[in-house]
Amino acid sequence: MAMNGPMEGEMESRPEGALEQAARRLDQALGRLDARIAARANTDLSGDAFADDRARLAAELDAARSREKALERLASEASAALGRAADEVRAALEAERRPETPLDTAPEAEHGDDPEAEV
Repeated sequence: MAMNGPMEGEMESRPEGALEQAARRLDQALGRLDARIAARANTDLSGDAFADDRARLAAELDAARSREKALERLASEASAALGRAADEVRAALEAERRPETPLDTAPEAEHGDDPEAEV
């Protein structure tokens, strides 16, 4: 296992060596930090990825709005059809409730005035 700190006794015997080691460790840490920043810049968090996501989401939103309008139109058509059907049912029920008008059927017409009737 690599040790980042100075070896035992090394710091005491060479104070300038300890300072150099600290500077080297700092340079290594800064190098790792730069590498992580560069890697993060190349991930999906980059500006191009945001633009791509925005464009994709905008297209999905447009498609959803289009589906919503189509569904609203279909709902309106269905509502109108249901209204017409309800009107027809009401008219049929009203026709059943009205008393039927009697036909003008005189007794003469039924029996005696027909020349072809059997005698």
